[in-house]
Amino acid sequence: MRRREFVTLIGGAAVVLPLAVRAQISNVPVIGFLSSRSTAQAAYLVAAFRQGLNEAGYTEGQNVAIQFCYAEGHYERLPVLAAELVRQKVAVIVAGGTVGPAKQATTTIPIVFTSGFDPVATGLLSSINRPEGNITGITFYAGVLMAKQLELLREIAPKSAEIGFLTNPKSSTALVQLNDARAATAANNLKLHVMEASTESDFVRSFATLAELPNAAMLVSVDPFFDSRADQLASLAARYRVPTVYNLREYVEAGGLLSYGSSIVDTYRQAGVYAGRILRGSKVSELPVQFPTRFEFVINLKAAKALGLDIPPTLLARADEVIE
Repeated sequence: MRRREFVTLIGGAAVVLPLAVRAQISNVPVIGFLSSRSTAQAAYLVAAFRQGLNEAGYTEGQNVAIQFCYAEGHYERLPVLAAELVRQKVAVIVAGGTVGPAKQATTTIPIVFTSGFDPVATGLLSSINRPEGNITGITFYAGVLMAKQLELLREIAPKSAEIGFLTNPKSSTALVQLNDARAATAANNLKLHVMEASTESDFVRSFATLAELPNAAMLVSVDPFFDSRADQLASLAARYRVPTVYNLREYVEAGGLLSYGSSIVDTYRQAGVYAGRILRGSKVSELPVQFPTRFEFVINLKAAKALGLDIPPTLLARADEVIE
């Protein structure tokens, strides 16, 4: 495929081909950074990734180059972007948010994923401690925490009985997370309503439908499409007055009610460390998949007040951060 045809095909996706060419000429290794997000949405995660690279002894522009490929929220672009990184013969591919396209594009170039899924439950890997093939990575998987998220949500909104679960049917982890949601709601004798959303218009429909039910609340699944639209989801939860719990603090910073989960920023920092270790000669099998070890609970008092919810002092005391 000619470069002009490739750029035309991917539209708004950003690909820095000249950087890779210059790096290859000067024998500087090139890392391919593949993301479903836009350049702006990924900026703070890229900063964390660069920090991890620095910890591993690599500085962009000095002894390593990074070729960024952004799908701008269009998942269908990812296979083409991944194939182009392979054609450019990058040394490592960092797959942010989704690893499938990178996996399909190469079985030889090392891949470091950053994602919110369980790689064993989804069939990506059979071993966490000694990843086989060319794939390892860092996960901020929060599915197993769904019971805790639901517990915190009900402490803030104790009357909640109808629980919506916002899920992306296009996600490879949708079924695994749905099973976690079913188990959590069943254990608390709550009714679960599955709200499928793969477009922004689906968000409006999902919240509007749930808002018609008495004592409704929402759980939002782990998905990069959702995470990159935190502002919109938080705004809809406020507009339709639906108490909602999220897995990342970014939603609460955008005006959401509460979150409980690990740090996506630290996930990208660790991915930078792994990419650097691979450049220094570590084999993928020597880099076990990293799961989160620290979780944070964040509450937004303004959002709670707007929903007419009183947060118990004991719950405030347990929060890692209270946004006023």
